[in-house]
Parts: sequence; C-alpha cells; structure tokens
Amino acid sequence: MKAPLLIGVVTLAIFGLTGCSGSDNNNASNNTPSENSGSNAGEGSGEVPTLVWWTIGGQVPANFDKAIEKINEYTAEKIGVKIDLRVASWGDWDTKINTIVNSGEAFDIMFTNNGKYSQQVNMGAFTDITDLVPNTVPELHSYIPELVWDGTKVGGKIYAVPTYKDSSLTQYWVFDDALVQKYNIDLGSIKTLQDLDKPFRDIKAGEGKGFYPLSLTQGEGINGFFNDYDDMTLGFQPIGVKAEDESRTVVSVLEQPDIQEKLKLMHQWYKDGIINPDAPTKIEADPYRPFFSAQAFPGAEVNWQISAGIDKYDMVQILGPIYTTSTIQGSMNAISANSKYKEEALKYLELVNTDSKLRNMLAYGEEGVDFDYVNDNTVERKTDSWPLAAYTQGTFFNMAVTKGAPEDQWDQVRKLNEAATSSSILGFALDISELGTEVANVKAVWNKYNYELITGASDPEQKIPQIVEELKKAGLDKIMEAAQEQINAYFKS
Repeated sequence: MKAPLLIGVVTLAIFGLTGCSGSDNNNASNNTPSENSGSNAGEGSGEVPTLVWWTIGGQVPANFDKAIEKINEYTAEKIGVKIDLRVASWGDWDTKINTIVNSGEAFDIMFTNNGKYSQQVNMGAFTDITDLVPNTVPELHSYIPELVWDGTKVGGKIYAVPTYKDSSLTQYWVFDDALVQKYNIDLGSIKTLQDLDKPFRDIKAGEGKGFYPLSLTQGEGINGFFNDYDDMTLGFQPIGVKAEDESRTVVSVLEQPDIQEKLKLMHQWYKDGIINPDAPTKIEADPYRPFFSAQAFPGAEVNWQISAGIDKYDMVQILGPIYTTSTIQGSMNAISANSKYKEEALKYLELVNTDSKLRNMLAYGEEGVDFDYVNDNTVERKTDSWPLAAYTQGTFFNMAVTKGAPEDQWDQVRKLNEAATSSSILGFALDISELGTEVANVKAVWNKYNYELITGASDPEQKIPQIVEELKKAGLDKIMEAAQEQINAYFKS
C-alpha cells in the first residue's frame, strides 16, 4: 500500500477556465515579438523592458489589451517590467509552442508542463536557473518548498519556476446536477469507468440522438485516463510504472489489461453515440458539457458553472490525492535560454507569486469589467470571457477565491495535500539526454493514433497491436530498458 506523505506542499488545481474556448484569433498567436519586447529591446536603452510571455488559454476578449495595459502600468511601477502576453489556444498550443521552440522564435517566458518540459530542456530551450533563483529572487526561492523545486529538476538542474499549488493530484468526475436529478443518478455508487455506463445510456435515451453525454476533444479524451500509471515525467502515456507498484516495473501501458478494458468501453460508447462523433477532430471543448473529468479541488465547480452557464455542477472524487514527479511538473514557467532579460523575467514571476493584486488581475482580468472585489479575499466574476488559465500563472495561495466557493478553499486544498499518498517512484524523473531520438520517434508514432484511440473512435483490439508494433520499431523497448535501469539505480539503497 502507498503510505501517506504528510508534507506541506500546497496543491495545484485545474481552475476556473476549463470551459473557455479558443480560436485562431487568439492573442497575437501569429505575431512576432513587438519592438519593445524583452527579446528585442536594446539593453541600456532606458526603456522599461517588455517581456514576451507565451501561455495557454481561450479566445481573447475585446478588453484584453486594456486589461494587460493596466497590468503593465502596475508592474512597471512595482519592478520596472512589462509583459507582452501571448495566448496560444487550447487546441493550437501543442503545435504553436513546438514551432516557437524548434524555430528559435524569440520569447522570454513560456508556460510548460510535464508533457513538454524534459524535451524542451534537452533541446536547450530554457535557462538553467538553479543558481539564479536564490540569488536574484530570494523571496520566491523561500516561498516555494524545496520538494517542489526538486520536482522540477532535470539532470539535477532547475529550468523552470513551478506553480506552487497541487503538487499532488486529485481527480474528479463532474456532472450537470440537472441531469443527475432528472435521471436519478446515484453519484455515490459511481467509482469506476464501467459505473458510468448506465447513467450515460439513461441520459442518451432521454435527451435524444443529437445529445452526447460524454463530449470529448481530440487532445484530452477523458482527462486523467492514464492516471494510474506514473509517466516518469516523459509526457508519453504508453510507457509508465503503476503508481502503486512497489516493484517499480516499467510497462507498456497500452498492453495492460486494465487500460485495454477501459479503451474497449470507450470504443463501445463511441459506436453507441455516447461520445460525440467529431471527438477525434474536435479541438476546443464546448463551454457546457454534461459530464467531464478534471484534476481539481473543492470549490472548483463554481467557476465551471459560470463558464458553462448552468446552476450547478456536482463533483465526485475518484482518485487521489497522490503525488508524482509529473504532478509537480504539471504547471511551470520557464525562461528562454536566449532571453536578454533573465533576471527581469524571474523578478516578474516572483511578483506574480507574491503580490495578490497582480495575481488577481492575471487570474480574473480587468477589475470592474471581468470581476469586482467582494472583499480583499473574494471576487465576483462578471464575465466568463477572460481567457487566461489561472493554474498556469503562479500560486493560488495569494489569490482571492471566487464568490460562491468556500472561503477556506485553499485550506481545504492543503488538507487534501496532507492526505496524499505517493507514487512508488516519487522523485524520479527520466533522463532523456541519451534518448532524444527515440523519444521524438515514439511520440511521433503516438501522435498519429492517440486522438482516435483515446476518444473511442478506433477499435483498441485492432489498433493497439499496430500501435505497439510501430512504437517498438521507433524505440519503445530501448526507452523502457533505459527507464528501468535508471529507476533501479535511483532507488538502490
């Protein structure tokens, strides 16, 4: 059994803006850095540097530029730095960020996560900030626990500032309460994916042919589908270690019976019209979904309700809280290796994590337009159009809660964290410095098939053998062997 980790790491949450949609018109997604950007501005010119910060989010509203202008007025006065905040939409983010990194396009700060981080570090995209952090931003260094900093290390070095939130993971299934009441769904009896079958079929029968109880997008499928397997920060689901496996055996995840059974059920749902037929090609989630899965915490449903335009979502905890190195790396911001303003970028990230006013502006938008203060620690959202995902920016623990959420929301998050169990390989991160070609090749194979597989569109009994065969030709076995050797060496005592 996994032992509880009673360590005081505050939890990270997927927060608020899950329902926002993105588009090709997202903020400057095709722009080059402005003349005053940190990547182009002349050093010693006396200008306030404007740092290009790439992040992920939804479609940019009409007041976005004005809101950023107010943020820049504030930060220019506080620390003499501004930002040119660029938003890659949810559906475009993978492609856009890969293009930026591969082409060497100028930027200063970039949101990253466990799905990309190790590869980006291996490519030399990010600055080694191991020594820079304690010397340049000591307040930020001391604020984030050592365990969380350690979780970002690649080859013993730190290349990103972690967002200090749920370093552990708690997974929820989320239901529209109106459907729960209408179809008498017993939420307490739903523990497994199979338990969703009857509720989904009841909803489908009652709501009609064009209604899809499980509305999926290509890049996500069911969020957390592979959570039982620790991906060793590889960002590649077909290789992992069962989180509770004390033998720490690296396995081919797609060949595991539990995963195959779940994929078969997904395929049946797809054939039966439970899942939307455009799931393999659908890029952005609808603002309203009857059901979805999310990493979250108590009170997160308040923001989802606003975005979806419904009265109530019901949350059912189905996994966790649990720590893995990948959950620590679930949200980070890195500084470009080519940035001329590395120290300024770090000071900006320090301000995000220590200044409540800035934190609330980034999370909620323009005061008086997107939100109003109810009191110092509570805001009321007036719109659902602010595009930035709060979980990508910085800690939640200097940020106001949303009206309707529990006032002690962050204390509840801490309690979840204190109760968290640990993956059997917590602390381990796969070193891919000698596996770059193989990792790139297997990810390319997986990208060919994963949209159809994880959305249920393809038959796993036919498709998995084909995928595994191609993965093996691309280097799957070599990666697994290297991972097992590294794990054995790391945990040798």
